[in-house]
Amino acid sequence: MLIHPWDEADEGEWKRFLAEHDFGQLIASGRDRDLPVVVPTHFVFDGEQTVWLHLARPNPVWGPLGENPRALLTLVDDYVYATSRWQAAPGSPAELGVPTSYYATVQVACDVRIVDDPQEKAAILNRQLGHFEPGSGRTPVSDTHDSDRRLLPGIRGLELTVTDIRAKFKYAGSKDAAHRREIAARLAERGGRSDDAARVHLLRRLEAEENAPAAR
Repeated sequence: MLIHPWDEADEGEWKRFLAEHDFGQLIASGRDRDLPVVVPTHFVFDGEQTVWLHLARPNPVWGPLGENPRALLTLVDDYVYATSRWQAAPGSPAELGVPTSYYATVQVACDVRIVDDPQEKAAILNRQLGHFEPGSGRTPVSDTHDSDRRLLPGIRGLELTVTDIRAKFKYAGSKDAAHRREIAARLAERGGRSDDAARVHLLRRLEAEENAPAAR
């Protein structure tokens, strides 16, 4: 993935994004395969360097993970189309602007540990329940509870340890401040699916840039 310096995310930025955007794709390449296995999945991130999730035992991902216990967890969100007129530099012909996409993406390279111990699988499920439906009243999963004990063999858990991050927040970072604020106004005016989220990213990054200590 190409990441220009003005689009690169810092550690705090990608960690917040990964904690708040909890659905992505797990990609396992295995060994000597024509194509990797790609699995859409929910997950839980601990805010530092560990991700947990579970998948059904018949899932095709177990073969490549057994061959090579490495994977890539990738997610993309808050994406919008930036029109040619928005992109045209102030004072230049609007009809000659070059459209593009704005988006946030995090690619997490991981060491993988497959979890088959019933107690550990129950712990992963309880982490996910605590994250996705806190206070729902669902009884905690237990390997000693009859119904859970029957269901747990049907899944396997995954513990992913983060070893490297590629994170990109592409929100007009190469443009001057006035132009970016104009684009933010256009996003607010359009009000599409992810326009507000994109606008927040654009203005947040602009503010951080403007408030950064001047280089000496």
